[in-house]
Amino acid sequence: MSKKKLVILTGAGISAESGLKTFRDSDGLWEGYDVTEVATPRAWRKNPQLVLDFYNMRRKNVADAQPNDAHYGMAELETEFDVTVITQNIDDLHERAGSTKILHLHGEIFKMRSEINESLIYEIRDDIKLGDVAEDGAQLRPHIVWFEEPVPMIEKAIPVVRDAEIFVVAGTSLVVYPAAGLVNYTQPGIPVYVLDKRIPYVSSNGNLVTIEKPATEGIKELISLLKNNF
Repeated sequence: MSKKKLVILTGAGISAESGLKTFRDSDGLWEGYDVTEVATPRAWRKNPQLVLDFYNMRRKNVADAQPNDAHYGMAELETEFDVTVITQNIDDLHERAGSTKILHLHGEIFKMRSEINESLIYEIRDDIKLGDVAEDGAQLRPHIVWFEEPVPMIEKAIPVVRDAEIFVVAGTSLVVYPAAGLVNYTQPGIPVYVLDKRIPYVSSNGNLVTIEKPATEGIKELISLLKNNF
């Protein structure tokens, strides 16, 4: 018997419990920075060194962080379901926890790319420095989707959501678009589970179940519900 297709949309709330801060927790500041100063194309044009410093520090933070029970629980679900994780997070904690099918909507902190050619992407574990260039001679920048930039991976995510037989939203406030709009692509009537310490508004056309707990606590309840119901 084939496994049911389970799609999980995750956000910063999943990684927050691993010690990775989210900018939405503190009045638009991220680690003390105004996001418009470090996470927009304008910021990059204005002060690329500041932007590189900011993401170099994020890279160190992620390298030091460890997956938590929510990450491990989602990986565990692969034993019974055909799981795809669509994440808004730029960290690799889902990968390290053992999830095998992951779509990063907003880029990856351990990758960098040419500032001109988006298809020239390289692995990076250390710092990106001014003067580091891609093979096209352009400055290398973090492989991150900044505010005010298009989200190309959304085109891959939409058909995945449309094919879902079960949809889970975990650790996201559903306010960053276009990611927040993915729930609208679910098939009518499918089960939709929402796990967060503050349940966001969900315009779901499915059978909605909410678990109002932090992700590391709620994951146990989610796993139990899924295994008992399917």
